[in-house]
Amino acid sequence: MPRPITDTERERVRRLHSQGKTRNEIARELGRSGSTISGIARDLGLSFERGPEVIAATEARRIDLAARRAQLAEALHIDAERLRAQLWEPCTYGEFAGRDGEWHEVQLARPRFADQRQILAATGTAIDRSLKLAPVEGGEGADQVRSMLGALGEALTMAAGDTDDDGGADGG
Repeated sequence: MPRPITDTERERVRRLHSQGKTRNEIARELGRSGSTISGIARDLGLSFERGPEVIAATEARRIDLAARRAQLAEALHIDAERLRAQLWEPCTYGEFAGRDGEWHEVQLARPRFADQRQILAATGTAIDRSLKLAPVEGGEGADQVRSMLGALGEALTMAAGDTDDDGGADGG
């Protein structure tokens, strides 16, 4: 048979509740079950609802994630700029060749055409992902810009997937 609830326990529940203690903390302190503490609280007109705290925590988390997405989007834009700069930079290609497997290098004024296509595809992917993380906001024609960039990203991705190799000819 459960032991009766005393007026002293009721008063302790009221005091501990006013101190911000949770239902389970009060239950442990009084040596009662959580459901008993809930019943006492209900009789006293008290509530352990945490709705406002949960809403505030959820909003804070949403804001933090939005800030992180914006930082990542910025980093992706920087990556895209660095990738694009490689299109016209001198580069070195090397490979082992010949019967003895000797290392040979060649200096080119810019990457080979196939590599330029891959650089463009990677640049388009970085821009596309960046725009998905932090979409372009407002302004007249923003939808047109998004559409144009999306089409550019798709075209670059398709070009990167093109398996027709031109044998290293530099057509870029």
